[in-house]
Amino acid sequence: MIIVRDAQESDLPAILDIYNDAILNTTAVYSEQPHTLQMRQDWYHDRRTDNFPVFVAEAEGSVAGFSSYGHFRVWPCYRFTVEISVYVTASQRGKGIGKLLLQPLIDRARKMNMHAVIAGISADNEVSLRLHQSFGFVEAAHFKEVGFKFNRWLDLKFLELILD
Repeated sequence: MIIVRDAQESDLPAILDIYNDAILNTTAVYSEQPHTLQMRQDWYHDRRTDNFPVFVAEAEGSVAGFSSYGHFRVWPCYRFTVEISVYVTASQRGKGIGKLLLQPLIDRARKMNMHAVIAGISADNEVSLRLHQSFGFVEAAHFKEVGFKFNRWLDLKFLELILD
């Protein structure tokens, strides 16, 4: 059974492990250096200060994934737009956990009177693209060769969901 709940500070080591795996082994994060626990703690506290959600999916007592959103851009006129992130631990991918983590983000964005939700996804990440499209996200931009990781150029797509 998988439970989605608000993250707690005690979840941060597991969140860090999932995020660092994404950095080191995937194109889901356009970064090459693993983060530290202090960096994840700062990230978590920034989310809490801004009243932005951080959710975890718990499977068999372990954190199997996490999701959150933050500011799309820092300028005031973007205040009704957020950018989301969804990550699932490698051993739990393909089990529907991403869907379970994405819906509460959309629900919370609506509750917070957000107007637009943006997802920045590496163009080679077909699974994530399909996941977001299944929730009504549409491609809004395709940036060619804007990232360089694993000795190759990466395209970045922005998908957008306009909320009711």
